[in-house]
Amino acid sequence: MEQRSRSFYVLSGFFCVFLLFLYGPTLTIGVLSFQGEKGGLTFPMRGTSFNWFRELFEQQAVGDIWGSFRRSLALGFMVMITTVVVSVSAGLAFRKRFAGSAVLFYFAITSLVIPSILVSLGVGLIFNQLGFKVHWATSGFGSQLTWTLPFGLLIMFAVFNRFDKSYEEAARDQGATSWQIVRHVILPIIAPSLIGVALFGFTLSYDEFARTLLTSGSYNTLPLEIFGMTTNVTTPVIYALGTFTTLFSLGIIGIFLVIVWLMGKRRARSGSDAGKAV
Repeated sequence: MEQRSRSFYVLSGFFCVFLLFLYGPTLTIGVLSFQGEKGGLTFPMRGTSFNWFRELFEQQAVGDIWGSFRRSLALGFMVMITTVVVSVSAGLAFRKRFAGSAVLFYFAITSLVIPSILVSLGVGLIFNQLGFKVHWATSGFGSQLTWTLPFGLLIMFAVFNRFDKSYEEAARDQGATSWQIVRHVILPIIAPSLIGVALFGFTLSYDEFARTLLTSGSYNTLPLEIFGMTTNVTTPVIYALGTFTTLFSLGIIGIFLVIVWLMGKRRARSGSDAGKAV
């Protein structure tokens, strides 16, 4: 058996510290959410219980937890669908060079390097100047797209850069129309990447704070509500909320991964059936 070098253990230790740095705060919140009924916001814990999770589903003295959760959920799906549709459309359009394509590309991704709070301020000011109401479903939706669309575009550009056009040519030789090629050839092939773009769009929107801060209007999204609760709530119910939202996010990611896995199995089965037919 080959003996491990000293550098292996050093790098492994560094990696473990890195994981602890990443997930330590989340694990701490998860542990503190199981405080006893007389527990506080810090260690040491005064017993263990599910009391604060029960409290989470009861009427709160401050905040609108479930209203903000529904708004974040709706906004996340709106952003996700828009990000997927625009990213795929732009990816298809940029497959061929056109006048101003490079300038348009850089304009599209510039928002990634602009401070988030400035984007939020700018979008809010534009809506005010135009006489439109600042609302989470309009101005908040627009400001979040400045964050999710560049990621979706970059993913789709990378996908189409390595896309094998011979599949399209074969479909065209069989008499398929442009729409049929997109629907029956291109979209099934890039489907796993579409799932990735959708996951990016939803999770980035669901967790977004700075770009929504000045564009949500009178109604908070969940990140804004949690931030507001940090100044009012003095019980571990806020930790229970943090644990719940973390598990919800992990659940969404798990669902997307299962979908990708099922699509891979279906494609492998289809390829096997086609091979047997030949």
